[in-house]
Amino acid sequence: MKVCIYGLGAIGGLLAARLAARGEVQLSAIARGTTLQTLRDHGLSFIEGPPDQAQQQRYDLRASDNPADLGVQDVVILSVKTTALPDVAARIAPLLGPDTTILSAMNGVPWWFFHGLPGTPERLQLKSLDPDGTLAAALPYSQVVGTVTHLSAANMGPGVVRHVAGNRIIIGEPGGGTSTARCQAIMHMLQSAGFDTEPSKQIQADIWYKLWGNMTVNPISAITGATGDRILDDDYVRDFMSRCMLEAAAVGARIGLRIDQDPEDRHQVTRQLGAFRTSMLQDVQAGKSIELDALVGAMLDIAHQVNVSVPNIETLMGISRLHARTLGLYPLDS
Repeated sequence: MKVCIYGLGAIGGLLAARLAARGEVQLSAIARGTTLQTLRDHGLSFIEGPPDQAQQQRYDLRASDNPADLGVQDVVILSVKTTALPDVAARIAPLLGPDTTILSAMNGVPWWFFHGLPGTPERLQLKSLDPDGTLAAALPYSQVVGTVTHLSAANMGPGVVRHVAGNRIIIGEPGGGTSTARCQAIMHMLQSAGFDTEPSKQIQADIWYKLWGNMTVNPISAITGATGDRILDDDYVRDFMSRCMLEAAAVGARIGLRIDQDPEDRHQVTRQLGAFRTSMLQDVQAGKSIELDALVGAMLDIAHQVNVSVPNIETLMGISRLHARTLGLYPLDS
């Protein structure tokens, strides 16, 4: 099986290292700049284990910044930031044949979210993610398999990735279930690479549940610079997060994705991660554009179209957007 990982950030690097270690697939990657040069000169370095017992392995990996160098793949794993998707859409064609599976492994609401989702009101659009249909045209819904990654990893430098926590990957077809041959092949591939894979009855429901927790803690961490434990320890902040989550649950119920859980219960799940730095905080600290539209903007898109009042989420979006704009990490015209 020919597998290309498009984007060797923290999660992409973790997936690449595990797959390379097993050696059961013909693996390649799309990378750029210093990351690409490091891969060519020194390979991919992967660190795993507690700090006092950490082990580092190095894996040779075929990599290029030009998809045409790698050719048509059986599976393309998209592990880029959602802010990079327009560039991916413009460049990915040489990797895709009619039978190529696009494995979506990204944060937030994906461009294909409404495809196959039953009970969704007609004519819903994700204008904040794909305003003119460019992503849908370049990354066809019919070729997508969805994932939810419950993994935490960190970039330690170009071509160096550390596994922090988590080992679970949920997999599912946008139309429901995992009975297709492509889903079964992907689940076997990831299980063989050492991940705990879980079949999803409805992958959009799993995406929505993860978003329910991430859409607040990520932007709040980006604004404050605080780790997850400190955010949850502040009663005022935690209560604001809960109000946002209740609004998001109302939006989900309107599109058939009901969450029957109290926000405090979800906070306890997040608390188990300890003093973690969210991906959005890591992006701010690295001076990278933040994924605000996929985590909060898309929620507002849907809420406004299904007429659910979300004043707390609007406040979260406004403050987060203004903060990011002052740092040059979010476009002025969005």
